[in-house]
Amino acid sequence: MESTIKLYSLKAIDVKSYVFASLFVAGNIILPQLCHLLPSGGQMLLPIYFFTLIAAYKYGFFTGLLTAVASPIINHLLFGMPAVEMLPIILIKSGLLAFAASYMAQRTKEIKLQSLLLVILFYQGVGMIAELLITGSFVAAMQDIRIGFPGMLLQLLGGFLLLKAISKK
Repeated sequence: MESTIKLYSLKAIDVKSYVFASLFVAGNIILPQLCHLLPSGGQMLLPIYFFTLIAAYKYGFFTGLLTAVASPIINHLLFGMPAVEMLPIILIKSGLLAFAASYMAQRTKEIKLQSLLLVILFYQGVGMIAELLITGSFVAAMQDIRIGFPGMLLQLLGGFLLLKAISKK
């Protein structure tokens, strides 16, 4: 399954970067709140990453990184989630996701399931190593794999469908 996608690479001086990032941050605030209505919904569905993937893939690294940094910080300030001790790890993973998604989009110029899978594997794999180095806990580093597998599937399939829906041929 693949689809051509119209990609943008918005810059820091482009007002659209901030407008789109604000919309994606709002999504990254609302979606986690909905997921936290389920027991372990945040840990299982990894909602804080979803709109970062979309932002970076569709609108480029700057918009993706702005979304990646602002989302966890604003969520923490408003709702206390993620917990302060998790912020560095989530910020690292979010930044890795913004980098990988924007890189893959610019490289392939299309939306493919296998491209999104590589993005997810990259940010999770490198993010797990960072988490292991920060926490010293293999169990904590593996949590997104053990518990968050449904969230990675949501990013893969939901991300593909949303990107396809907002793409213009």
